Formats: sequence, structure tokens, C-alpha cells
Amino acid sequence: MPVDATKVESPGWWLQRLGKKMLDERQDHQDADGEIIPGLDTLTRYAEGKPPLPHVPGIDPTEVAAWMKDARTNWASLVLDSTTERLGVDGFRFGGTDGAGDSVKADDDANRIWRENHMRADSGLVHYGAISQRRAFVLIERGPDGRPVLTHETPRQVAVEHEQGSRRNLAAGLKLWRDDWTGDTRATLWTPTDIYEFATKSQAPVFAGDAATLRSWDAMALPNNTDGRAPNLLGDVPLVPFVNRRNRRPEGFAEHEDVLSIQNRINLSLINLVAAMRYGAFRQRYAAGLEVDEDPITGKAIQPFQLDIRKLWTTDNPEVRFGEFAATDLAPYVRAVTAAVQDLAAISRTPPHYLIGAVVNVSGDALKAAETGLVAKVKDRQTELGEGWEGVMRLAFRVLGDEEKANAYDLETVWRDPESRTVSELADAAVKKQAAGVPWRQRMEDMGYTPTQIARMEIDRAADALNADVATDAQPTPIPIQRDSRTVIGRADVTDAA
Repeated sequence: MPVDATKVESPGWWLQRLGKKMLDERQDHQDADGEIIPGLDTLTRYAEGKPPLPHVPGIDPTEVAAWMKDARTNWASLVLDSTTERLGVDGFRFGGTDGAGDSVKADDDANRIWRENHMRADSGLVHYGAISQRRAFVLIERGPDGRPVLTHETPRQVAVEHEQGSRRNLAAGLKLWRDDWTGDTRATLWTPTDIYEFATKSQAPVFAGDAATLRSWDAMALPNNTDGRAPNLLGDVPLVPFVNRRNRRPEGFAEHEDVLSIQNRINLSLINLVAAMRYGAFRQRYAAGLEVDEDPITGKAIQPFQLDIRKLWTTDNPEVRFGEFAATDLAPYVRAVTAAVQDLAAISRTPPHYLIGAVVNVSGDALKAAETGLVAKVKDRQTELGEGWEGVMRLAFRVLGDEEKANAYDLETVWRDPESRTVSELADAAVKKQAAGVPWRQRMEDMGYTPTQIARMEIDRAADALNADVATDAQPTPIPIQRDSRTVIGRADVTDAA
């Protein structure tokens, strides 16, 4: 039965609206100023090192395609990886202090949810997805055992819509994917009150945006409902978006999106460099005044000489002159690539030694100064992505029925320190922080220990303190030594014996 899409905010209306939004974003489109906004497909190709081939006048495009295998350098991927590799979540904690006045330790319940969903590994997928695809999503569902299940989702399969006038509250969410077992295309629609399941036999569904009905789609029959509808017991759309650089564009801005033109410039310079190496770097030789024999059958000129390092060109004609053309200077091409790479480093705030790879006689302070821009960028991304992880944990606690933690807004994401520090620097800073009155647990966290390591060290500290108390207990009173002329208890006294 066709799905009705005429009524605003009906299941069919949301399916058509979010489905079209999702598919449209995969392709490039033009904004109001005439600029081309890259789609998700284009962003993915650049991230994977497969940018479009540049046009070089006078060169066969098929030859350019072959050269790109040797000339292509994936700088965009380095921009993405340099940021992602410094984004690491160590745990979660709630605000306030414990009874001893110490900072509250990492929340055990949140860390259990994190670990049982393998988010120590999968959180990297979320971070990389948000940075390379503008945004990523985490889906929170109730598992068969009643525990929350967290799943990484991509914008190629998920689209959401916010409530009117809000950038935080979701009105609906859609997941569209291919069922490999049946070959169908399936869709799940979430609203704060209901969950709808749809299916179609089409492998490439199309959403017109103004159709009154979706004829190829049908509501899936669920175990307890034949109309594909089930109540949403969570009370919220169970999707949390992780939006990257929403200050540049509300729907997100990829980390490498503003250096795509520089990547194109680098590729063009490399192609020109390879072309010069192939056709102009070798010194072409010539012979003037030489009579060339012809093939008696074909009538074509016979090559008089072959280039060979072991052979010398000679002739009996004294009038023949030999010479060679100057080789093409490759230095301008190399300088063009270097200048473009420097522009990429400045705009993306990637340390120069990441891109150039040459570090000679550089002090630690100089390296730290070179990484200042990258560290500041990573800390900014931690603030954006941390809001997403805190929203994930609140929904996970709601799945568990813990409304207190689900409504607690002092939840904090504990991030790994993005700065590069030596062990001696961390230890020296910890000693100074102790003198300033910083609590022990906070000092251990600043030294880079994870919440699990800190918890284990707390147990070890308590055990060490207990063992120290036992060792300092009063020793038992020794037995007194009695001395007389007849009986001696203990060591004999020579004087008394005398």
C-alpha cells in the first residue's frame, strides 16, 4: 500500500523530506553565491586520496591518469588524521566533589556503558566521520538485556530534522540502508512518540520532494503491529548528531573542506612536475648535417643512433655537428609545490613538520610552538564533540531508567590531553600542582592516566598505607633478663661469673 506524504509531520511526509535531504547531500550543489559546495561523495574521494584529475593542456588525459598514481600525494588525509589522532575520550564524570573535598572520580556506570559498547575503538569512527563528513551520529537503542546499545552512524545513511527555532531538540530522525539479506531498502523513522519501519524493493529509491504518495514504499509488518508503527518508549529521537565546525556552517563543515582548492593546486603542480621530468628533464641530443638512410621497403628514415651509455656516436662526415638541448629546470615546479603545501599548513593549522617531514636541530620549545595551532584546534573540537558524547550518555541512562543521571547537566567528558609532553614535564608539573593544593586525583588525570588506572592506583595507595601502618605498630615488650650468682637467663655476664 503506498505511503501517504501529503500531511505535514506525518510518517510519509518525514520519510520523503528526510530521504530527499539525505540523498541530495551526497552530490555537489551550488549555493546562492554561485560557489560549488562539495557533497559527501566528493569529500570522501578527497579523504581517500582520489581527487578529480587536473586538466593539463596538450597532454592526453589517459596519460595523466597513469601519472597520478605516482604523483598523487594525499595531503587532505593528513589534515584529517592529525586532528583525529589527538581526540581521545578517557571517560565521563559528574560535577561536584566527594565527601573528602576531592574532585569526583570518573562515573563507573558511564564507563561501563562506554566499554561494553566497544566505544574505546568506535569513538574514533565517530570523530573521524564528523571531521571528514561534516557530522556523524550515534544511535542509542535498548538491547535484548535492557542495556543501552550505542551504534556509530554516518550522514550517508542518517538524516535528522530539528524542531522549528531550535538547533538542539530533534523533531525526527531517519535511517536509510540496504538490507543485504533480502535485497530490500529499509528505512526507520523516529519521532519523540513513535517509531516507523518502511521497506521498498527498489535498490536506489528516489524522493521527489513534492509527491503526494510514495508508491514504492510500504510499511513493514512488525511483530505486534501490521502498520509498521511502534511506540517510542525513550521519549526522544534516539540519534545524537556530532557536528563539526558549526560556526562555519550550521549543518557542519569538514576539516579539509577549505583546503580542497589547495589540494587541487598541489596535484596540478605535481602533474606539471612529472610531465617536465618525462619530456624535458632528459637532455635531448641532435646531429646536424647527417644523411639518414631510408628503409627500401617502407621508405621511412632509419634511426642512425641508439641512446646507450655504452655506445659512442661517430660518423665519417667531418661536416656533421653533434649537440644537445638544455634540460628543463625542475626547481620552479618544486617551489610551486612547496608554496602550496605551506598554504595548506597555514589554513588547516597543521604543523609544518607534519607535512614536510624534515626536523633538524629543532628544540622542544620550537616544536611545541609549531603545534600550538593544532592543539588549539583540537581543544575546540573537543568542546563541540564533548557535547555530543554527554547527550549520548544522558540517553543511555534514560534507557536504564536512571532519570537522575539522564537529567544531570553537570556531566563532563574527560578528554585525553592533546598536547605532547615528556614524562619529566608532567612529573614536574604534578609536584608544583601539589604544592598549590591541587587534589591528588586531578594531578593524576593531568599526568595522562586513564580513570581505570587512577582507580587501580587508589586501591594500591590504600594498600600501601595499610601496610605502612602495620609496619609502624609498637613491637611486643621484651622478656627481662634476670641475673644472680646461680642462674643466668640470657647471655652470660663475664663479670658476674668471675
